[in-house]
Amino acid sequence: MVDGSLSSEAESPDPSGSNPGRSVQEDGASGRQATREDAGSPTREARRIAERSLRGTGAPGTSRAYTVGVISPYLDGSFWNPVLTGIHEAAQQHGCRTLVMRGTPAELEAPSLAREQVDAWIVVIGVNGIERLAGERVPLVVIGTHVHQGNCPSVIPDNHSGIRSAVRHLIEHGHRRIAFVGCFHESDVRVRFEGYRETLAEAGIPLDPELVIRSDDNWYTGGENAAPQLLARRHACTAAVFGTDKNALGMIPLLKAAGVRIPEELAIVGFDDVPEAQATDPPMTTVRQRFEIMGSAACDLVVSMLAGETAPPELVLTPTTLIQRLSCGCDVIQSFLDGEAAPGEDAGGDLDRRMVELLLAPERLAPTTPPAAVWPGVALVLEAFSAAIEGTAPPPAKALERAYQQAVGITPDMGTLMALVRLLRRHHERRRARLGGDAASTHRVDAFLDSVHLSIARARLSVEADAVAQLGMLVRSNYEVGLALLSGSQQESLSLSWLAKTAAIWGCLALREDATTLVVAGAYSRDGSATPPVGSRYRLEAFPPADLLPPSAASGALMMLLLPIRTARRDWGILALMGPTLRELAGDEGTVGIWASLLAAALERNELVQSLSAKNEALQAAYATERTLSDTVRELGCPLIPLLPGVLLVPLVGALDRDRALQVLTAVVEGAGRHEARFVLLDITGVPAVDAQVAHALGQTSRAVALLGARVILVGMRPEIARSLVDVELDDLSTYSSLAGALHELTRGGLRAAGAKRGAPRIA
Repeated sequence: MVDGSLSSEAESPDPSGSNPGRSVQEDGASGRQATREDAGSPTREARRIAERSLRGTGAPGTSRAYTVGVISPYLDGSFWNPVLTGIHEAAQQHGCRTLVMRGTPAELEAPSLAREQVDAWIVVIGVNGIERLAGERVPLVVIGTHVHQGNCPSVIPDNHSGIRSAVRHLIEHGHRRIAFVGCFHESDVRVRFEGYRETLAEAGIPLDPELVIRSDDNWYTGGENAAPQLLARRHACTAAVFGTDKNALGMIPLLKAAGVRIPEELAIVGFDDVPEAQATDPPMTTVRQRFEIMGSAACDLVVSMLAGETAPPELVLTPTTLIQRLSCGCDVIQSFLDGEAAPGEDAGGDLDRRMVELLLAPERLAPTTPPAAVWPGVALVLEAFSAAIEGTAPPPAKALERAYQQAVGITPDMGTLMALVRLLRRHHERRRARLGGDAASTHRVDAFLDSVHLSIARARLSVEADAVAQLGMLVRSNYEVGLALLSGSQQESLSLSWLAKTAAIWGCLALREDATTLVVAGAYSRDGSATPPVGSRYRLEAFPPADLLPPSAASGALMMLLLPIRTARRDWGILALMGPTLRELAGDEGTVGIWASLLAAALERNELVQSLSAKNEALQAAYATERTLSDTVRELGCPLIPLLPGVLLVPLVGALDRDRALQVLTAVVEGAGRHEARFVLLDITGVPAVDAQVAHALGQTSRAVALLGARVILVGMRPEIARSLVDVELDDLSTYSSLAGALHELTRGGLRAAGAKRGAPRIA
């Protein structure tokens, strides 16, 4: 399988396709499957007996039905969703349940997660960590890639035969210069390339390495990036076969923009038959692989292994079919219409079969399959056609409308649907030429065919309208879920109340406590059935708790999903959801992955908000502490000590700069006023130096204190400071060399103005 979404992590199969294996084939267009068994394998009858014995049974020692665990890295896309749908539908037929886990075995810690519920495993492409699963000795099947693990069969498409049919078809058209475009990182593409090379060799066409073009990936971008290489060789080849449809779909617009006419100048064939292949211009010829059959085949295998059958060979191949459309030069619909009418054909003959085969084209209806098995309303349409010819009463209009809706359900292609009208018109013209007819009959038939044309167009438009309406509902639902998760409270996110806006039946969110334990953080039940209590703890192996699943889970009609809730920085836990199939559950199969991402973002946002709140509180507390410390430092940097009545001592320690001098000014002025001081002793004994700028600030302090009726006395004047202040005007600032000298003068009253000339500095 190659869907362009993920590179294979396993070794490639034998390129020759010679690995012993089993092929799963479709039985005609009805969708039934037949199995071609290898020698020594159980017969189909033995398988049916084993499956019947499996129904209604469960894992040993339990009363529950068997559960098939499915591990898939993606849930959406043209490959992943059909595979999961095929598994789920096959499991229902076998009476089993499905539990789908999003991720790889390594990411999900499989088989630890849900080990006590899962009885068999299916791994879709992402096989990283599969060794532990293989060591569990329970049935294990891989889809889409080949792994070399004992008793582990791989279900893959028949790439080899599919590409050979494509290359042979181009050779039959006369092409001998055929390019191959693909990403060789994929084992599937390497096998397809080997088939391409072998088919050329069988036709006697030498391989030209210049026509082998390697793309970067299997996605649209791979085709876009490889377009210049093919354009450079546009005159060296007349056809190209692509390893994947998406490579081709990415390249076709660039080829057309460069003037390449498809298929006139370059015939193109893809591989996969994704939905866009039919809608591109021109519609693309491709090799169809039925992804849902890969899923159902894998489920059939694990069920047979649960029933005791021996594991099949390493490879189980699912069928591929060449679907011819216009990109290779085939107009299948026109060729069908141009075919000769069958002998004796009339409205009651095999026209119904031809109409059904037209809808199925280029596939054919199996000879044993009645047309009504594919299109139940075909007989009603032919009855109305006959009534128009004969002039009798037609069937009810409402019944005919339902018949046309059924036709649209078989194929959405308007060209094919309109070809039904052309087929009926040609049949009428041949009948009239053979049997004759009047003008009235012709008029009635023309009016009837016009009504068919209009009714089919309305039915097709109704499908599109429903799709648009569904898309609108999906957008609204996702908007509401996103709003609830990203704008609501943490409690709203954890409670899973937002699941009420979806089709989920039951849900449980369990967050990791440690590597082996999950703690339930929230639960939801639409029908009121039991849910795990919030705060309850479960081992990884026991989650989700089987005894608390809704009763409807036992039937297997519902699909259970386990979605890892994970961000780049943390693995939060697991969200378990139960509901209908993915598309019914969410409106679009990729939406549940969006829910998981939004929930993870909400949890991380809430944690970040809480962390920021805690840090803000811590910062506020730190700021308050800093303010307190700052005040303390300021007080310690300029302490005010009431030394004697009316005398305030201010000892200064450390360097004095302009800012600290201003701080001293403020503190001294405030202190002098508060303590009603008459003398302020500024002790600079601990100050290493006083420059002119600091001396100016001290002078300002003295003048400010004088305005309060007090005097500043500078204490601790040392010779080196005195020398630095020789040219500095200190105004009326008195100075003393020591605190003792100043106190001596104060105590004997020597500082009263009587014996000293006010303002004359002196050094005692």
